[in-house]
Amino acid sequence: MDADLDELSTQSRQRRLLLQAVGGSALAGGLGVTGRAMAQTQPLDTSILDVVIIGAGLSGLTSARDLQAAGCESFVVLEARDRVGGRTLNHDLGNGVICEAGGQWIGPGQTSIADLARQLDVATFPTYYKGKAVYLIDEVTVQEDVSDGPNSNTDIVAKLNKLAEGVPSKAPWKAKDAGELDKLSIGQWLAGQGISNVDKIGFNMSVSLTFGTTPAGMGLLHYLAMINSSDCRLEKLEGVQGGAQESRLVGGSQILSLKMAQALGEKVRLACPVRKIVGWDRDVVELHTDQGIMRTRQVIAALSPALCNQIVFDPPLPSGRAELHRHWPAHAPMRKTVHVYERPFWRDQGLNGQIVQVEGPLIWAFDNSPEDASLGVLSGFVRTGQLPHDPKTAQDTLSAIYASAMGEQALHPIQFHDLDWGKIDPWSLSCISPMPPGFWTQWGEYLTPAVGRMIWSGTETAQIWAGAMDGAVRAGHRAAMEALQALLQPRRNA
Repeated sequence: MDADLDELSTQSRQRRLLLQAVGGSALAGGLGVTGRAMAQTQPLDTSILDVVIIGAGLSGLTSARDLQAAGCESFVVLEARDRVGGRTLNHDLGNGVICEAGGQWIGPGQTSIADLARQLDVATFPTYYKGKAVYLIDEVTVQEDVSDGPNSNTDIVAKLNKLAEGVPSKAPWKAKDAGELDKLSIGQWLAGQGISNVDKIGFNMSVSLTFGTTPAGMGLLHYLAMINSSDCRLEKLEGVQGGAQESRLVGGSQILSLKMAQALGEKVRLACPVRKIVGWDRDVVELHTDQGIMRTRQVIAALSPALCNQIVFDPPLPSGRAELHRHWPAHAPMRKTVHVYERPFWRDQGLNGQIVQVEGPLIWAFDNSPEDASLGVLSGFVRTGQLPHDPKTAQDTLSAIYASAMGEQALHPIQFHDLDWGKIDPWSLSCISPMPPGFWTQWGEYLTPAVGRMIWSGTETAQIWAGAMDGAVRAGHRAAMEALQALLQPRRNA
């Protein structure tokens, strides 16, 4: 990890020097985009821009912000949805209270998103975790004090942490034993450890929550790379106190994207999906959108690799990059529900709001109340195939489960919200990407290198905390730096 940190520090210094070098001087080109971060219908200006960013999530907006800070005004951000934020989204609960429908937590070591929050004057507050969690196993209800973290098989966790030391998060396919490790799923490796059924259930729950799949569906190499990114500590990756779920953002995670988009104003264009990219191998690239054709010298693709399959590339991308898109897993959309109560009544019972159902529609529920506890909020991750999509039926089904864990007060929510990320729109195929065995060793080398004028970004490309909000911000910084470096190089005539 020390080498990784040194490299990141070097990158930070390079970025500062680069920004200083170009600060105050606009790079060539320009575009006038009417409206302030609102969907427009008039054709796009076809003058040649310096940079077009695809995607107005945390990664794309971070890149845009960095470009502007460097003095570059010749850029635009294109977003397919009618909103910014990507895989972050806030539910409005009324009276200024929100609840997150997508990504929401930050923790120690996630310094990039913490820095961004400070710059945008967005405060944080601790995730509520004190008290007992409730486990529902068939008809049995078990309470466990998890204030000091969940009870896990420490020997197995120690083995995983040790193995993770040899798997660099930025390039797991370069690990010394990458080939052997990538042959196995997490489930296969665990089976070889002779663990108990209780421990199997525990790992199944934790992997499902963190990665949206079962241990049988995700590669061991990917798992180890993710542990490596959290200081080689599985406890930090999956924990609340001292872990990646330690804190929440005041105003909800989407507030970061909303603030960045507001500052960027008319440079953000919504409801503008990119359908075709022509000439990515030439000096000037054409992007065909629902609002017209855009011409640019550099493209930052700040979106999941799986979404690139919805874009036609002319000429076709090199086979390695194209196959990476084609094989990228997009089967973990996540479905997240919200029950709102007049107050967090479970705290009076010494409960922390966490409910785990071993078999059934609920994977995990947790206390997602606002900092002042003005409302009681239980958010739940659910098994999409086991919970009806009818809102009233879904609400009642989960309310009954919560009541079995916390009492009859849980039967009477005052609000219910339900968001299935696999169904919300065609641009949210998957919240996270659980890499199957064999993926990284076959396709990993094609993940980050630019292809022609295409720079690849998004949280999936981050060197650490890939898949997290912090990873998205890190990737945005890197992509902006790559674009600026490319623009500072002598240009050929278009």
